[in-house]
Formats: sequence, C-alpha cells, structure tokens
Amino acid sequence: MAGHSKWANIVHRKTRQDAKKSKVFAKMSRLITLAARDGGGNVDMNPRLRLIVDKARAAEMPADNINHAIKRGTGEIEGVNYENAIYEAYGPAGVAMMIEVLTDNKTRTVADLRSILRKAGGSMAEAGAVTWMFEQKGILTLPSDKADYDELFMTAVDAGAEDVTEEDGMYEIRTEARAFQQVYDALREMGLEFERAEVTQLPTATKEVSDEDAPKVLKLLEDIQDNDDVQEVYANFDISDAALASLEA
Repeated sequence: MAGHSKWANIVHRKTRQDAKKSKVFAKMSRLITLAARDGGGNVDMNPRLRLIVDKARAAEMPADNINHAIKRGTGEIEGVNYENAIYEAYGPAGVAMMIEVLTDNKTRTVADLRSILRKAGGSMAEAGAVTWMFEQKGILTLPSDKADYDELFMTAVDAGAEDVTEEDGMYEIRTEARAFQQVYDALREMGLEFERAEVTQLPTATKEVSDEDAPKVLKLLEDIQDNDDVQEVYANFDISDAALASLEA
C-alpha cells in the first residue's frame, strides 16, 4: 500500500472520529445535494446518492440533515447551486496534486487555493499538467477481523473487483471505476461496513518525499482539506511510515 493510500485511509479514519464537527457535515451535505440534483432523491434508484448517504449515516450525520440536503437537490427546498471542479497543482518536493472541489463561487475557491499553495511553496498547475499521472479506481477498505479473506476475495472478484489485499490489519479491495458500485453492493449484502468506500484517483507513479519535506507536504494537504469547498485531494507522494505515524498521532 503506497504512502498516499495509507494517508488517505488515515484521513478517512480521522474524519469518522471527528464527524460531529459541523464542517464535515457541511461537506457531506453538499455532496448529497449534488447527487440528488443529478440523479433524483430516491436512494434506491440513485446509486451515487445511496453511497453518499451510507457514508453520512456511518459518520452519524443526523437524518434531518440528510433529508434536508436531498430536498435541496431535488428542488423541494431552495438552496445554493454548487458546481464540481478539479484543479491541478504542485506542492513541496514537486508533489503533484489534483484538488476536487464543490463550490458556489469558483473565483473565490481558486483564490483561496492559490493562497494556501503559495504559503506552502506550491503553485497551481495548468489544466492537463497533472491528470495524466493519475488513474480512476474504486477503493473499499475494512478491518481484516471483520471478514474471512477467502469469502471476501471470492465475493469481490465475482462482482468485478481487480484485487483484494491485506496490510496492517486492513483489507483493501480495488476495482475499476465502472465496477465499483456492483462490488460495493455485493459486499454490503454480506453485511460488511467500510472505513473507506469511494471512487478515487490513484497515482500511476509516486514521488518519493524525504522525511525533511514530509511535514511540509502533509501540512499543505491538511490545509487544503480544511477549505470548505474542497472535497478531496489526490497526491502522488510516497513518504516513510514514520512520517505518516506523526499525522495519525
């Protein structure tokens, strides 16, 4: 499991632990609204909405908040019009990043990101400069004591998964993006719950970052994640387990 994958798992774990913070719920609310706007408010007919609602429930987001966000998306309640955008950037040590946002004001969001990057010694990149370094994949993770490996492997692969691996007490199921939903549904039918379940961007090659530069990279990623408009940050770094342990601590 590469450095970025371990970092993403830590971030998701911390998000679940801090889920009662209003900022986390606000970000989830935006995603629910957008999914309901694009595919309708029925979770049984809208797989994307069902996945996000499952995440929100796992994070203990109140049902009233979820329902309110769905109604904003379907137009039953007036709300802000959000747009998706992906920005490309470089951070310390030449780390490449893709920053996915959901915003009602792109001008404000770009200005905020430029400021965050500049303070960390990074910069925005031109469109297309970074995207070729990543590929879209589905990722599902859960503690290895929650399922038998052979049963998990067979169910996941039969549903279309590429691979199932185990490391540091965690299973990681990887899929093609188009197969993610059917693998997710098949494993949910086993009664499994996931620490992480999403279609994400994985680096095709990683940039090794020294222990000296690692804190700068991790601090930048945290600062970007903390922006209200940012939903996800993808990066191609590989750092030592010791540097990652400092983040988890």
